[in-house]
Amino acid sequence: MEKYQLYEKKAQILKVLAHPIRLCIVKGLIKEECNVSSMQGCIKSSQSNISQHLAKLKSAGIVKTEKRGLEVFYYIDDEEIKELIKMI
Repeated sequence: MEKYQLYEKKAQILKVLAHPIRLCIVKGLIKEECNVSSMQGCIKSSQSNISQHLAKLKSAGIVKTEKRGLEVFYYIDDEEIKELIKMI
């Protein structure tokens, strides 16, 4: 992959993260995986709003999901994303 393409990919990630709620979600998911209900208690936003932000993070490949029964848990397993958030 050319350097430009690498920078383009990182810029896309930064664009997705450039919202306070999404940044808060990712920061929290670095510490531990959780579901939307748990996030709602910390972020003070509606479940539907949080879910919309999670959908953007998931489509960008930043957040992964694991379904357990009726609940969906979100987590981050990309070390590059974790390091980027730590730098921010």
